[in-house]
Amino acid sequence: MEPAPGAAAASRVDITPEAAALVAQLAEQHGPVMFHQSGGCCDGSSPMCFPDGDFITSEADVLLGEVAGAPFWMSASQYEYWKHTHLTVDVVKGRGAGFSLEAPEGVRFLIRSRLLTDEEVALAVPSRGGGD
Repeated sequence: MEPAPGAAAASRVDITPEAAALVAQLAEQHGPVMFHQSGGCCDGSSPMCFPDGDFITSEADVLLGEVAGAPFWMSASQYEYWKHTHLTVDVVKGRGAGFSLEAPEGVRFLIRSRLLTDEEVALAVPSRGGGD
């Protein structure tokens, strides 16, 4: 569903100031970065941060938006379960997945989620597939 003409689009994904600061630090160290929401096979369904383009997306992935200048992707099959959910990327102390850029920093990204309101669903930014 497209937002009504003139209506402000609702975001499906956001980021806390602390996580945005870490994204800026990682981008300074590694160049532009991207996120892919893990499906949970190895890392407990955490948002994984990679140098932009190191994780190859395809038609099987959905772009939910950008956070702190970083594209945020999710598999299309996982998106079917989460499409009525607003995601917020946060950061906490602790060891995360070894493949994610923040792992050596002693912190890990995590997702805080809530259901989208009816108004947000009506105004939600359409998601785009990796093959688009």
